Amino acid sequence: MLGSTHGTFTNDLRARVVACGETPRDAVHGVTAVAGDVDVSGRPLHAPVPDLDRFFRPESVAVVGASDAEGRPNTGITRQLLAWAERVGARLVPVHPTRTSVFGIDCVPSVGALTEPVDLAVLLVADPLPVIEELAETKVKFAVAFASGFAETGEAGAAAQERLAAAVRRSGLRLLGPNTNLNAFERFRDDLQGPAVALITQSGHQGRPVFTLQELGVRLSHWAPTGNEADLETADFLSYFAGRPEVGAIACYVEGLKDGRSFLLAADRAAREGVPVVAVKVGRTETGARTAASHTGKLTGADRVVDAAMRQYGVIRVDGLDQLQDTSALLARARRPQADGVVVYSISGGTGAHFADLATAAGLALPTLHQAKQDELHQWIPEYLNVANPVDNGGHPVGDWRGRKIIDAILADPSVGVLICPITGPFPPMSDKLAQDLVDAAEATDKLVCVVWGSPVGTEEAYRTTLLGSSRVATFRTFANCIGAVKAYLDHHRFTAAYRSPFDEAPRTPSPSLRKAQALLRPGRRLSEHAAKQLLRAYGIRVPREQLVTSAAAAVRAAGLVGYPVVMKASGAQLAHKTELGLVKVGLTSASQVRDAYRELTDIARFEEIDLDGILVCQMVGRGVEMVVGVTHDELFGPTVTVGLGGVLVEVLNDTAVRVPPFGEHEARSMLDELRGRALLDGVRGAPPADVDALVEVVLRVQRMALELDGDLAELDINPLMVLPRGQGAVALDALAVCR
Repeated sequence: MLGSTHGTFTNDLRARVVACGETPRDAVHGVTAVAGDVDVSGRPLHAPVPDLDRFFRPESVAVVGASDAEGRPNTGITRQLLAWAERVGARLVPVHPTRTSVFGIDCVPSVGALTEPVDLAVLLVADPLPVIEELAETKVKFAVAFASGFAETGEAGAAAQERLAAAVRRSGLRLLGPNTNLNAFERFRDDLQGPAVALITQSGHQGRPVFTLQELGVRLSHWAPTGNEADLETADFLSYFAGRPEVGAIACYVEGLKDGRSFLLAADRAAREGVPVVAVKVGRTETGARTAASHTGKLTGADRVVDAAMRQYGVIRVDGLDQLQDTSALLARARRPQADGVVVYSISGGTGAHFADLATAAGLALPTLHQAKQDELHQWIPEYLNVANPVDNGGHPVGDWRGRKIIDAILADPSVGVLICPITGPFPPMSDKLAQDLVDAAEATDKLVCVVWGSPVGTEEAYRTTLLGSSRVATFRTFANCIGAVKAYLDHHRFTAAYRSPFDEAPRTPSPSLRKAQALLRPGRRLSEHAAKQLLRAYGIRVPREQLVTSAAAAVRAAGLVGYPVVMKASGAQLAHKTELGLVKVGLTSASQVRDAYRELTDIARFEEIDLDGILVCQMVGRGVEMVVGVTHDELFGPTVTVGLGGVLVEVLNDTAVRVPPFGEHEARSMLDELRGRALLDGVRGAPPADVDALVEVVLRVQRMALELDGDLAELDINPLMVLPRGQGAVALDALAVCR
């Protein structure tokens, strides 16, 4: 696998990491707190970073419930903890009420009898709550609870976990668990060099494939099995690992997030540091979400929101544990790319073409090599073979001196950042020579060299010794994993090179719009269209000229002021879908039509027993592209902003993109680029291009509204937002708002 230095970490960048929890908790729990900063809704803008050094490298460990009686589960755990304590240089103190010694080490009868400071207490007891309360007097920094039967079991277990969490908060210590395991105390190989992978899992078994990377020569530095996360959570370890100089990448297996905001703050810290985060997040399907909830007792979150939030902060989401293993290993150890171009090099035209098709479909750039480079390659490769990219050498050149020449020539091309050589099966001695040439060339370049060893056997000398013995070649077993990891590698470095933290752009103080908007809100109620549009107007979002009237005569006067043709609509808090009830009249051009429309709309409302606050007489807006922009509240992440194709298309196509505030203009534009119907905004079939700038401005104003009214606004739906031709703006033709 690969070996190198992952990026350059600077002390001044790390110094910018800020903690924003309450000062007493920060001080007691060992959180690195430099300064505080909150957004307009009072939420922190920087991740608290717990000082976990004494958890992973304690000077003293108390094992509560320690045992050396054969056949007891606690005995095996105690034995493993003894070995771990010896490796990390910690003193181990057994705690047991009836034993005088365990494995020859003097016991103390209770936590209260501890006579020396303890960094870490490991609780081998069925009910950790009484022990936590006792530990509060001992100034223990950390505790681990293995016991199960908490939030993963249902309501009663969730209540028990909340009591445990409350006791932890009162105690001043930090707790890992409950429902965790011994993964943090595994034996890590200390003979491996280079940047390491740090591992976070909620299910210990799911981390095994990453842990075994050590057998392939990849260093692993930490393993945090977070369990039910009554206190310490994935975000805490993510923040901590992002600041560790030995960590080149963080691999996560996440079943549920305790708090979405905390996770994003931690991911933001990793992005600022340039540390890649690769995650398997369970819950893409309804079945997966139910299973994850039963396992960890936490919310899995609406998957589209989770997916979007991870992309915003550069978290690389993968589906399989094999992908987690391969991608995190590559990202941890590969040097920064010098170019985005990928060249596929093979001894078979069929293999090269197949791999090139898959790589191109995945979004990798396979540049055509310049003619001069092709001429150079044809010195060693027959003229009839294609060397434009993919490069087909025909087989024979790999068996002699020409093989290395070809590889070096490809890597010397400035447009090439990655060379991938798929070897579909062993064919000694040529495959042995090819593998060695690739390893030797990788040692002589800063560029990434990848090999796909396609043999299902995996015992071949070229694979086990030559390729896996290299610290510079990334070796994969499947095309898909190689392509996915290389794309993640290139995407990550593009992302971090341009990364600007969304939290740096978050508003710190309320806008003048907030006071106007708050006066319009009605707690627990839905606003009428007229009131919802006033809310939009308060935030500078354009709405049609309109008047709310309560008589036919007033409707005629309003139509004259608004200007014919007009649209007339019933307005009331109960009305969510007016068109289906016939409560919208379009294209009215005379006073008689307006009077008739008024009577018809009010008659329908009476028949349907709908309370109206009046009839809206609205300006008829010219044609454009109908979009939808909205706000919803996600249980994990809070307010989210959605944009997509509007009108009836939003229900038919569901072509939308979502983001979690805060975000800036670049992210708003990237939302539009995700839409399948993006071309409509550029103009199709002779239609003029739409005013995309105005649409982006509406998205950003809606985001500001979502942040400032987070506790008051449950839902906002602008549909349709008519985006007019370029330079003419965007107009909210209809709106729905629900207050919390």
